[in-house]
Amino acid sequence: MMPLTMANPGQTVIIRKITGRDEVRQHLAELGFVVDSCVTVVSALGGNLICQVKDSRIALDRTLANRVMI
Repeated sequence: MMPLTMANPGQTVIIRKITGRDEVRQHLAELGFVVDSCVTVVSALGGNLICQVKDSRIALDRTLANRVMI
């Protein structure tokens, strides 16, 4: 397992685990980052990511992206 920040742009990955406090996990779940779902990394710049989740593009900063394990 590795954090989402390690994924390359254009790569589609499956979320294996989400770490952090309950509030952080709930926030990510509301954005669509749930275990066993697919996420495509659209672009990465300085650890900050733009991800395609279902039909939406979502920007995550480095700290939130490090909470998502793939």
